Amino acid sequence: MAVKILVVEHNAVARAFLTRVVKESFSDDLEISQAADLESALGLLGASAQVQPGKPALQEPWRLILVDLELPHRSAMELLSALRHSPAIKIVTTLYSDDDHLFPALQYGASGYLLKEDRFEVLVEGLQKIVRGQPPLSPAIARRLLSQFRRHEADAALTTAPGVLGVIGPSSGQGPLVENERLTTRESEVLTYLSKGFTVKEIAGLMGLKWHNINDHIVAIYKKISAQKI
Repeated sequence: MAVKILVVEHNAVARAFLTRVVKESFSDDLEISQAADLESALGLLGASAQVQPGKPALQEPWRLILVDLELPHRSAMELLSALRHSPAIKIVTTLYSDDDHLFPALQYGASGYLLKEDRFEVLVEGLQKIVRGQPPLSPAIARRLLSQFRRHEADAALTTAPGVLGVIGPSSGQGPLVENERLTTRESEVLTYLSKGFTVKEIAGLMGLKWHNINDHIVAIYKKISAQKI
């Protein structure tokens, strides 16, 4: 059956451009749907889940959903929140590469991001990498993630300190992480190298690992940041 893909993009020209990127990125048969706003996207996603009473669901689940980060009224975050438990790969597309724009999307469960100002060939390559499990993580985002996890670790230390019960650190405004949301030693090391501008290939050499092992750690970091309370 065809691979189901949804492109959510407010701008019609950008929507057509991203659809071309998607078509170029896959050799499979594709079923590409488009939406210009949150309501249209939710309508398509809802319709795909509807089945007749007493009959099994025959439709394939969504494989990939591209979400315009510049949808008005923070609609992108609403859509990502609604998709939090969807098995689809969620990728935000944006004109901005700064961590203030991208970091919240990662917290809401985005699997990666594409910069719409990049060349067509770069976007195709970037999309293919994310779908293969190689999510991007810029130095700025890595520094932001390190800071976030360290704040949570400090909260956890306060909560478990002798004589201190239920303390939540004022720096984050959030509760301490549970064990499976903390960074492992390896993940912390990878994130530190990324924050200093090293590439995945360089980090693999420094840590004596294969590049795909580094990508596995990055994927795990993405999952842990999206598991945190927002």
